[in-house]
Amino acid sequence: MELIAAVYDDWGIGRDGTQPVALSADRKFFRETTKGALVIAGRRTIQDFPGQKPLPGRVNVVLTRGDGAYPGFTVCHRVEEALALAKTAQRAMVIGGGSIYRALLSYCDTAYVTKVHTCPQSDTFFPNLDQDENWFIAERIQSGEENGIPYEMLKYRRK
Repeated sequence: MELIAAVYDDWGIGRDGTQPVALSADRKFFRETTKGALVIAGRRTIQDFPGQKPLPGRVNVVLTRGDGAYPGFTVCHRVEEALALAKTAQRAMVIGGGSIYRALLSYCDTAYVTKVHTCPQSDTFFPNLDQDENWFIAERIQSGEENGIPYEMLKYRRK
C-alpha cells in the first residue's frame, strides 16, 4: 500500500481540519498520483473535500468510528476492513488525515511526500520519515517554488 501527504518543515499537515498552506502544484501531483486508485481517508479529511464529495476517478473509502452517511464512499469502521478492501484494489493509497496515517503507515511501503518549505501553525502532524530508520528517500520527483514558497516532491520507500 502507498500513501501521499503534504508536510511543512515541522512535518505538520493541517490545522482545524484543513491545510493552512496548499500549493496548486501539490494538488496537481495529488490528482495525478491518486488517479485510478482506491483512496482511504478519515472523516475529517473528506469534510475538507470540495462539497464533501468523493474524489472523481477513484474508489473512495472513509475510515471512521462514526455512523454518519457518506454518499459515494465505502465506509469502513475498522482498520482491518480498510486493509481487506485495499487488497482487492490494483493500487491503494492512504490520503489522510493524521489518525489515518498513524493507523496505516506500518502497512505502507511507499510514501509520496510533498515538503512545503514553510511552517504555518499546525495541530496535526505526520511522522517524520527523515528521522525514521525504516524509511529512505528513493527519488526526488520534482522541486520548485510557488507564491514564494519552495517545495519538493519526494518518494520514500520502506527499507
